[in-house]
Amino acid sequence: MHLPEVGRSMLKNGLVLGLFAVVTVGGVTLLQRGTAERIQAAERQSQIRALGEILPAGSYDNDLLASTIQLNEPLLGHRGPQPAYLAGKNGQVTAVILRVTAPDGYSGAIHLLIGILANGRLAGVRAIDHRETPGLGDRIELAKDPWIRGFEGKSLESPVESGWAVKKDGGAFDQFAGATITPRAVVKATHQALQYFQANKARLLNAQIAGQQRKEP
Repeated sequence: MHLPEVGRSMLKNGLVLGLFAVVTVGGVTLLQRGTAERIQAAERQSQIRALGEILPAGSYDNDLLASTIQLNEPLLGHRGPQPAYLAGKNGQVTAVILRVTAPDGYSGAIHLLIGILANGRLAGVRAIDHRETPGLGDRIELAKDPWIRGFEGKSLESPVESGWAVKKDGGAFDQFAGATITPRAVVKATHQALQYFQANKARLLNAQIAGQQRKEP
């Protein structure tokens, strides 16, 4: 009988299969790690570009992605902690960029970055994620339409309270032909961000702008 030979063959095959499994799992793990690192790097560059569109180079001297505080504020549409980016010069906070969610877009939530200068004026607003209708609601994207730039320089005083609405509702901001819900949601969310900033101005402007994250209560 050749049972010993059969046993050795089975053992050999088992070792080969085991080694193959180890190599495969190791390769997949390395691939996933490398892919995750590339995705993180791409996301970081995307964030830097978006933040840079709101605050021009030279207006701050710190790393915005490293200088953050965590906010959890229903007025800003948060359902959990979200970072606020602190821009500073010579150790002083000169602007804050808030992550804001407008929950009442036409096709769902609209996620925004809203930059507010220390004097309470808007540095800029950018839509960073949404599902609004192509050709209509997606005109909140700067690449599709300059409408979003209409917020620059605005404040709680300019326009006055009644002006913080689209023109169809008696306000100061244009709506889109065939799409009023989307700009209405963005105007409302931006106004609320300015109200939040005004109510929390001292805390935000006195926050630390070093590379540490601090959680706000």
